[in-house]
Amino acid sequence: MIAVAQRVSQAWVDAEGAAARQQIGRGLLVLVAIEPRDTPESIDWMARKLTNLRVFPDDDGRMNRSTLDISGEILLVSQFTLAGTCDKGNRPSFVAAAPPSQAAPACDALADAITERGVPTRTGVFGASMQVGLVNDGPVTLIIETPS
Repeated sequence: MIAVAQRVSQAWVDAEGAAARQQIGRGLLVLVAIEPRDTPESIDWMARKLTNLRVFPDDDGRMNRSTLDISGEILLVSQFTLAGTCDKGNRPSFVAAAPPSQAAPACDALADAITERGVPTRTGVFGASMQVGLVNDGPVTLIIETPS
């Protein structure tokens, strides 16, 4: 699993076919790609990492607080293109991304696991065309991959 986590003061996603915009205030915008090797343990590891990642400033301005610590939120958006490779030619290959039949339930499970850890979580719509907006705070952007 590959995730790009961005510290935000606000973020939103509009998805084709969705009735309403999903938005959060202070927290993390997380773009996530599921890979075929991902397991329930991968989902648990990523949920724990995202909820406890200390990227918010403490009283001394040091990145020492997590999303849990600040009562923040997470906006989770599936993005299979994170698993893309550009090693050959000019057209990316996405063979490293899990098929939708695996990725959709894994994204749902990740959102549920984050919520169960006490962080309110909103999501985009899996497989839909989406427009994502954010106010990146810092900016702070991290790439997180589950261990092999």
